[in-house]
Amino acid sequence: MKRSNRVAWLGAIALAAIISLTLIAAPSSKINAGSTYNRAPDGYGAWYAFMQKQGTSIQRWQKPISKIETQGPVTLLQVNSKLSSPNLYGEDQEWLEKGNTLVILGVAEDVSAADFSTKQKSSFGDVKIDTRRRNDKAKPQEVLLGDRFGAIVWEEKHKQGKVIFATTPHLAANAYQDDLSNFQFLANLVTKKGNTVFVDEYIHGYKDADVKEEEGKEDLFSYFAKTPLLPVTVQLGILLLVLIWAQNRRFGKPVTLETPTIDNSQAYIQALAGVLQKAESSDFVVEMVGKQEQLQLQQALGLGQIPLERQALINVWVEKTGVSAVELEDVLKIHLRKRAISERDLLSWLGKWQILRQIQNSK
Repeated sequence: MKRSNRVAWLGAIALAAIISLTLIAAPSSKINAGSTYNRAPDGYGAWYAFMQKQGTSIQRWQKPISKIETQGPVTLLQVNSKLSSPNLYGEDQEWLEKGNTLVILGVAEDVSAADFSTKQKSSFGDVKIDTRRRNDKAKPQEVLLGDRFGAIVWEEKHKQGKVIFATTPHLAANAYQDDLSNFQFLANLVTKKGNTVFVDEYIHGYKDADVKEEEGKEDLFSYFAKTPLLPVTVQLGILLLVLIWAQNRRFGKPVTLETPTIDNSQAYIQALAGVLQKAESSDFVVEMVGKQEQLQLQQALGLGQIPLERQALINVWVEKTGVSAVELEDVLKIHLRKRAISERDLLSWLGKWQILRQIQNSK
């Protein structure tokens, strides 16, 4: 291949890579944190299931807040994906004044001197809070959860309605499934007025079909039908380059691959381990490994290569390390029993030997 053609091809590939990274790998904000569709630790899927199990009438809302139209007052829960200002927009203010309730989790307040992880007293038990942020300007009668550093959850009246703020977006996230008080506390916040309860999924990017159409976000075919010529050309160019690359077209001299060197010892050990695992011969592994580990420990303690009695070894261990003999007694007991143990217990036993080596090396 001529040098000029080679440079042209390399330039085309570099350009395609830049465009691909721009279109595909561009950074995007994680807007599904706090969503009830999210099963990750920062999601609210478990809390939503908890509310349904309790028989609470709760629905996901996938439209702007201004489109909520019901016969009675509504409580809308918003879990921010990132901390935001507690200031309300005009349409939210109007909606609240009609007698509705807005619960916002994850508002930005100043960081206080409080510990990051605390247990806050509530009528449902201790509520686990993992944030130092506090609102020290809230009035005492407005505080629903807080400590001497300020409010963590508080409410503000807006004529007939009210808004409840929380400095943490993770009040009842999936990560707190073992903290039932957190789930119950949030459940009480959204249900205590007996309103219809909605969870705002619109702020997490989930939208009903009519909303997508109204906002101009139609299906894929409609998107391509309206796409200008230049982006289409760029996409076709990237596809062409990918196809050329897939056909193993080389842009230089072929490189001979080196044959990997096989480690016979490692291969033998892996093969033997596979045989022992299939035969469920954990007792053989415990006996062989236990003997070798004991000899290595004796050598590290300066006791030579002749296996000692258990008690003698334990006495020297305590004398030279100053560490309790409990850990050493545990591993020696399993070694001397010479009985088959489960794979889980075997891994735990090997881990204890490793801890003993670390203790010895640190002395």
